[in-house]
Formats: sequence, structure tokens, C-alpha cells
Amino acid sequence: MTSAIQPFRIDIAQEVLDDLRLRLANTRWPDQIPGTTWEYGTDVDTLRDLCEYWRDGYDWRAAEAALNTWPQFTTDLSDDRFDVDGIHLQFVHARSAHENAVPLILTHGWPGSIAEFMKVLGPLTDPTSFGGDAGDAFHVVAPSMPGYGFSGPTTRTGVDIRKVAECNAALMRTLGYDRYGAQGGDWGAIATAQLGLIDPDHLLGIHVNMAVAGPADSANPMTGVLPEEMAGLGSMGEFMANETGYQQIQSTKPQTLAYGLNDSPSGLAGWILEKFRTWSDCGGDVYSRFTRDELLTNIMIYWVTGTINASTRLYCETKRTGRMGAGDGRVEVPTAIAIFPKELYQPPRAWCEPRYNIAQWTRMESGGHFAAMEEPAALVDDIRTFFRTVR
Repeated sequence: MTSAIQPFRIDIAQEVLDDLRLRLANTRWPDQIPGTTWEYGTDVDTLRDLCEYWRDGYDWRAAEAALNTWPQFTTDLSDDRFDVDGIHLQFVHARSAHENAVPLILTHGWPGSIAEFMKVLGPLTDPTSFGGDAGDAFHVVAPSMPGYGFSGPTTRTGVDIRKVAECNAALMRTLGYDRYGAQGGDWGAIATAQLGLIDPDHLLGIHVNMAVAGPADSANPMTGVLPEEMAGLGSMGEFMANETGYQQIQSTKPQTLAYGLNDSPSGLAGWILEKFRTWSDCGGDVYSRFTRDELLTNIMIYWVTGTINASTRLYCETKRTGRMGAGDGRVEVPTAIAIFPKELYQPPRAWCEPRYNIAQWTRMESGGHFAAMEEPAALVDDIRTFFRTVR
């Protein structure tokens, strides 16, 4: 069975934007202990400044136009291989003009969106215009994950990260791509690994910029760990100990959290801004990696679609199915893993080998969790290098 595909264009009603401006103007700001900044969470002065710019300076219509430069579509999925019938997806489908371009599906994560990929779509689809070779061209498919942005909200239970992978497989089949590659970070990396498990016959290979894996022998976890991998393990331990509170509430009580985030734009911005600062390679200065417009466009996609609740619900659904971790099997399709130095999870290669069929392993010089936004050139180069070997 195949799904009908409809053209899609982002066009947010003006009354939604007017309501947003009013809510921003009427924010009731919380207190903050004098002399503190980010020690307890998002700094109030930083957030107030961002929200004032959001209200008075940010131009959603310009961002909307930029997003709309890429061809977008929607479909309600139907596939006899998976239980995905009726799940709604919005997606970018940017076909390359170059002959022999390889289909490639890009999957974002939380708290991201398809806006993460705006810097890589051009180089991937039209490499010759960006100093590359025509032989590295891709037809790029970039869906908003089920429940996220213009794909959301979800209206059924059980939409976990395996279901995201099934939706991706169904989408590529609907588009007529029998052989394709896949890439992702954050949830997108886990969905891409799941895709390697459920649709290996159609995958050329997968590329992830966040690997999730644990030691094969829990009694001897350090076997095979290299000295240069120790810092990454330390960072991963620090993250697990001090930076997973958001994950706990989103995995258990997302509905309770949603009342505040869905009603207050400043609350939503505070929740997301802190992640971009903490998870990126910004040295504490979030604006050294992202412009205010980039941050707000990503936040706006959650706000104008009312999907922050559905987006966080993915954590809860995935925890309930036990798929929060490395997964239930080895990915046998060729796999490329790019390790950015400020990534949240940096498992050693010895931990990843039993989980993935590693064909390429790259340690990047800089960058963090939001690789496509922070280090687009490095990410594109690594994707190109890998897929040259499996085209």
C-alpha cells in the first residue's frame, strides 16, 4: 500500500503571531538569586533579552519564507509492513539535479526540528555549488518526526522511537526509494539505528552523530577503552549525573509539564534555550554558536504547532517500550559514527563495535550535540566521505 502525498507550505495565521506577542509582553518573570546566572537553570536576564527580541525584533515571516524555499509535503502513512497507517508526516523532499544522487533521509531530535538542517540541505543536494563534487549528491528527505512540528501532534498511544523508524521506512517506500541512506543525531540517531534493524534490505548504510551503546561485558567495562576516550566517558558520566532531569520528567509526566510549556512562550523558550547552551560546544556563550533568529525559529516551530507536549511524549512512549537505550540487536548495515567533542554520549569504540557494523569512525575537532547547526561543513564532509563507499 502507498500513501497520498500533498504539497505543503508553512503559513501561520497572523492571529497566532499576535497572540504570541501579547503573551510575551505579559510574561510574569520568576525571581533569581542575586549574583547567580545559570547555576540553577536558565538565566533570567538572558531569557528576558531573548524574549524581548522575540516580541519586538524577530521576523517569523522571514523565517517562514526561508523554510518554504525547500519543497515540503505531507502524507498520512500507509504500509503493510508496519503499524503506521494514518500517522501524519510533514517532510522536506529536496531532490538533487545531479544524476545518480543517492536518497538520504535525515532525522532530527529533541529539542530540534527540520530547521536544524537548513545549513546542510544545499551542500547535500547541490554539492557543486558548495565546492563539492557532483558524485556526492543526495536527494534529501527530512521529515518532522511524528508528533513534532508540522507532523504533530500525535493522536494515538505507542508512538515510540521504533515507530519513528517505521514511519521513516514507510515514507521512503512511499517516495519510491528502494535503496537509500539514513542519517541522524539525538533521537534521530536512535531512530536511524532502529531503521538499520527493521529495514536493512533497503539501506545502503547509516550515519549517526550520536552513538548509543554500553559495555558488552558489564563486569569489565573498560576492556578495549583507549586513553583518548576517557574524557568522553567522563563527560558522559557528568551528563547522566547532572543533566537528565528533563529526561526524567519527559519520560514519566509529559502531560503535567506541557501545561506550562504550551501556555507560556517564555517558559517554552527557557526550557529549550538551556539545552542549546548546555549541549553545544559554545563555552557557556550560546550566541557564539547560534544566532537569536536560529534559536527562535526552532522554538517557533514548537510554538505555532502546539507540539511541545507531543514531542516530549516520545520520551514517555519510548521508556514504556524499553527502547531508551542501545536497542535490541546489532545494526549490520555499514555504519558511520561521527563523535563531536561536546556530544552528550561519547561511548568508546569498543562499546560500539558489538552494536554497529562500523565502517567509518570520525573524531571531530569541535562541535556538540547540534552538529548540523554547529559544524555543518564538517558533518556534510563526513556524510559524503562515508556514502562514497556504499553508493
